[in-house]
Amino acid sequence: MVILIDTNIILDYLIARQPFMDNADKVLRLCFGQKCSGYMAAHSVTNIFYILRRQFSVSERKKMLIELCEFIEIAGIQKKQIIDALVNDDFNDLEDCL
Repeated sequence: MVILIDTNIILDYLIARQPFMDNADKVLRLCFGQKCSGYMAAHSVTNIFYILRRQFSVSERKKMLIELCEFIEIAGIQKKQIIDALVNDDFNDLEDCL
């Protein structure tokens, strides 16, 4: 199974945000245990780095993201995928479609 992990799931895990932490932990453990292949969008890395700036130092944030990248892959996006998402009438939420 391949899953795309939303930025908020990763944030829930990293800052132990309740009541979502337990479910976020379960999702990431599936990836860490290699029961599924986990991906996060490339833009999630920069968003997480920015969002956590008040709670963690630069070096702490870099370390967290490096550790995540050890068991979660990074999904990039191409121009064609963006165009396909923009013309897809089945999705109202562009981010979900991408």
